[in-house]
Amino acid sequence: MKFLEKFNIKINDASLIDVALTHSSYSNEHVSENYERLEYLGDAVLQLIVSEYLYKNTSLPEGVMSKTRASYVCEKALVEYEKNIGYKEYIKVGHGQIGHVNDTIVADVFEAILGAIFLDQGLSVAKNYIYEIIIPYIEGGYQFFDDYKTRLQEMVQTEKESVEYRVVNESGPAHDRTFEVDVIIDDIVYGHGIGKSKKEAEQNAAYDAYSKCAK
Repeated sequence: MKFLEKFNIKINDASLIDVALTHSSYSNEHVSENYERLEYLGDAVLQLIVSEYLYKNTSLPEGVMSKTRASYVCEKALVEYEKNIGYKEYIKVGHGQIGHVNDTIVADVFEAILGAIFLDQGLSVAKNYIYEIIIPYIEGGYQFFDDYKTRLQEMVQTEKESVEYRVVNESGPAHDRTFEVDVIIDDIVYGHGIGKSKKEAEQNAAYDAYSKCAK
């Protein structure tokens, strides 16, 4: 497939990629195999490669590694990666699905393609593929999750600490307010955030605190 040529990957068994691009709605109409089994395999390969990278290249504790990995293999992330690969136009769906290839399908196909690469070319090629696509996002600190309040709460709960968000400043006219919030854990200020609403400022403060705690 052309979209793999840019990664210098030549698949020997083209039928594997064909299956990886086939949604169940298409296979049901044409009595053919769909990507679900390859997706299952690709998911495991993806988890392994990203897990190994985080283990070897960070000193994050187990819980934080798990959350970090999750943020880079979630549906939103896989959909973003597709933009750099360009396989969406090749996905085969049934008549009722045409024009409605949603994010879930795009993410599933990402994993199915990885499963096909692994079967045809082995772990080394699959690893190089993921390193070229995903690792730059990790090293660049690209953020796919925006609910850092939840992530911070989950992190500190393991240590039985309390989290408080405190508005420390409000400025600007009533129609264009700016809020500044501190996030406090056991009476210590861990993060500071600014936003156009209290909610936005709290999320930014949580991100600031989470980034510090995850180091």
